[in-house]
Amino acid sequence: MSTIAKLSGNDFDRMVLRGAFVDIEPKKVELIYGEIRFMNPAGPVHDGQIEYLTNWSYANTARQEVSIRVQSSIHCGDHRPEPDLVWSRRMSAKRIRPTHADLFLLIEVSDSSTEQDLGEKARLYAEHDIPEYWVIDVRAEQVHIHRTPSQGKYQSIQSVDKSALISPLCKPAATLSLAELFDLDS
Repeated sequence: MSTIAKLSGNDFDRMVLRGAFVDIEPKKVELIYGEIRFMNPAGPVHDGQIEYLTNWSYANTARQEVSIRVQSSIHCGDHRPEPDLVWSRRMSAKRIRPTHADLFLLIEVSDSSTEQDLGEKARLYAEHDIPEYWVIDVRAEQVHIHRTPSQGKYQSIQSVDKSALISPLCKPAATLSLAELFDLDS
């Protein structure tokens, strides 16, 4: 008989502080639904997309209002996901990670994890009322925009192709050209 041990967020935090995951490099881990999930190392396309989105984020936000976090964990109850890019409320440097209540926008760049990003992670973020979640689908050259979380689901899900210009709800003037984003390798 096999048993799966479910971890709480506090259990995971203690393991991180004690260095429990040091020897598994270069893989990263996150805690989703009580399970430790290993994440594939990022490839060059993934890294290029994140760099572009990070630069766009800094160019379109006021540092005194918004913190930009890149591939860092967030606190969602007992979960510790690590989205590729986070826009959150500005907070004290002493605070380790923002909670779901601090978040404005989450972005995942999806090259090999599209199914998980559109399924389990979208459900997790909706359950925690994160107002906006984007999945940058590298292979399909689309962005899946999730908005209006209610009762554990996003009520508005829109997929747009590379001809679109998109903006986050929290900063409508911050226009992202998907043609530029997806044509980085051209």
